[in-house]
Amino acid sequence: MEASFCVDCLEEAMRLYGRPEVFNTDQGAQFTADAFTDVLKREEVTISRDGRGRAFDNIFVERLWRTVKYEDVYLKGYANLGELTLGLTEYFAFYNDERPHQALANETPETVYRTRQGGGALIVDKYGPAATPAGEPAGPGQRCSAASEAQAIA
Repeated sequence: MEASFCVDCLEEAMRLYGRPEVFNTDQGAQFTADAFTDVLKREEVTISRDGRGRAFDNIFVERLWRTVKYEDVYLKGYANLGELTLGLTEYFAFYNDERPHQALANETPETVYRTRQGGGALIVDKYGPAATPAGEPAGPGQRCSAASEAQAIA
């Protein structure tokens, strides 16, 4: 990946969403390039970088992106950012709502999240309605997919 692509994405993200306090990356050449770090320094963003060989720090995200690349991106060979955005939106809907996951007893992440069973973690909603009756789990709260948000708006 070239640094210029990452710089363009970084500048667009900051223009659209504001300046973060901290920006964390691995030690990839695109993130250590002067062109990339100069943008962060200019905007007074603290630079945080994973240690060399620390892929296990982000093992879940690393595994997710490996899956996304091999099950979607490499197979479809998107020609531009618009195609990629649409393709990834469709893929993540599939990944979360239809694709069974071995680590989730062959359930989908959506099923595990909705039923609050499986996956090895209890999902606690600290931001849901305060009116949740005692002894009953709160609703899903802020965690929902962009597709669900779009359906709710439509």
